[in-house]
Amino acid sequence: MAKTACTVPTTQIILDEEIYPRSGVYPKRVSMFAENMRDGFKIDPVEVQIHPEYDDKYRILDGAHRWHAYKEIGATEISVLIITLDGVDPILYAAKKAIGPLQLTEDEARTTARRAYENNPRLISFEIGQAIGRSRQAVDAYIADLRASTQMELDLKIFRLHRLGLPQERIANRFNIPQRTLSDHLAKMPSLAIPLNTDLLKGFTVPQVAEKHGWTEPMVWSLSLKGKDDLERFKELNWGLRTWDLWNWNDCDKRFGDDWPGRIPAQMIAHILYYFSDQNDLVFDPMAGGGVVADTCLAFNRKCWSFDMDDRPDTRPEIEPCFWDITNLKWPIKGKTKPDLIIFDPPYFKKQSNNYDPDGISGMSKANYLKFLESFFALAHLNAKKSTQMALINADWRDFQNIPAKNETRVNSILINDYLWILNQSGWQETHIFQAPLSSERFKANVVSAMQKKKIIGVPSRYVIISKKKPNQD
Repeated sequence: MAKTACTVPTTQIILDEEIYPRSGVYPKRVSMFAENMRDGFKIDPVEVQIHPEYDDKYRILDGAHRWHAYKEIGATEISVLIITLDGVDPILYAAKKAIGPLQLTEDEARTTARRAYENNPRLISFEIGQAIGRSRQAVDAYIADLRASTQMELDLKIFRLHRLGLPQERIANRFNIPQRTLSDHLAKMPSLAIPLNTDLLKGFTVPQVAEKHGWTEPMVWSLSLKGKDDLERFKELNWGLRTWDLWNWNDCDKRFGDDWPGRIPAQMIAHILYYFSDQNDLVFDPMAGGGVVADTCLAFNRKCWSFDMDDRPDTRPEIEPCFWDITNLKWPIKGKTKPDLIIFDPPYFKKQSNNYDPDGISGMSKANYLKFLESFFALAHLNAKKSTQMALINADWRDFQNIPAKNETRVNSILINDYLWILNQSGWQETHIFQAPLSSERFKANVVSAMQKKKIIGVPSRYVIISKKKPNQD
C-alpha cells in the first residue's frame, strides 16, 4: 500500500458517503479541530484516494472532520496522504480508520458491513468484522439476507451454465470460484427447480412462474418443456413450424434474447435447431450478441457455448468473452469437444455499424470484412467434426442509397454468391439456402415513396445458408 504526501486544493476533495462509515459529521469535533488549527497545533494529514470516477478529485478515506475544519478556517489547500489501496476495500479501510477515536454505532456498523459485502461478496465475515470492530457472528447477522440473495443469484447463474452444457472447469473459472465450491452449488441444482415445477403443475404460466421466482423465461421454459419433443415445444411456444425454404417473421419474440442491435428472431434459431440438430447436441455461437441462440437452446434442450466481445458476467454469464482478432484468429475453446452445429450470425456489413462496437467487423472495409469471413470459416473448418453443420445468417449489402436501380454497380456490394464462394474456398459446401427476409416495415412510408419515385430498390434480403464439410475432408 503506497502513500504519497502532498498538498491539494480543498475544493478537489470529496466526502463520498458510499464509503464513509459514519452516519454524519460531528460539529463539536469539527470545531475542536478548527480551534487547534487556529492555535497552530500540528494536524495529521487527511488520507485520500484518487476518486474512481473523477481523475481531478480525491475522496476521503480518513479525516472527514479535519477536512471540514480546514474549510471552516478558510484554508484553500490541505495537506494529504494519497493512498494507493492495492486491492484493499476502501469501505473497510475507512471503517478501520474511523473506529480509532470512537467506536461505530450499531447502525453505522451494520450499514458499513452491508455496503462492504454488496461491493464485494467475496469478503468473509472475519475481514469485515476486523474493520468495523465487531465479531464474526455479528457480521453474519448483519449480512445474512444479502448473503442468501447473493448465493441464490450465483446458484441460478451456475444452473443456467450447467444446463447449457458448459464444463465444470469453465463454470468455475467464469465465476472465479474453486471447483469444490462449484460442486457444492451443483449439488443443489435439483432442489432449485422443485418450487418452480410445483407452480407449473398447479397451472401457473411460464411468465408468472418466472416473475414469482426471479428466473428468466427461457430458464423456466427449459423446465416446463422437459421431456417434450421438438414439435411439442413449437406448439407450447405458440410458434408455427415453417415447412418451406421461406422463413418470414415480422417481429422478434421478446421472450428470448436482449434488446440488441441486429437482434434476430428466436423463431429462426428454433427452425435451425429443429432441422439441423437433435436434442442434447452442442451448438457453438461465436458472436452471441443479445443471447438469442443461448435462450432458444434452453427452450429446445440443446447445449450451447456462446462467445462475444462484449462481456456481461452479471446479466449474461453464459456468453464468455472473446475478441476475434482478424490478424490472429484463434478458436476460443481448447480440447477435443467439437460442436454439432455452428450458428454464425455476425454483424452485417455496414448495417447498424453505428450501433456496434467500433472495433467490431461491421465497420470494416469490404475487403477486410470478406477476409475476416474467409479466415473464420477456415478456422471453423479446422475445429469442426465431419458431421458438423454451419448455419451462416447474413444479408445482401448494396449501396442503393439515392442510386436508381439501373445505375447500381457491383463494386460496392456484397451478395449471397460472395458468401457462397468464400464458404467453398474454406472447405464448406452449402446444402440449403433459406430466405429469411428482414421486415420491410423498417422503411417508413415517406422513404418508400421517395424510393419509388427515384426507382431505388431497397434491401430487405437475409439468408440462412446451411453448410457441411466437403466430402473426404476432416
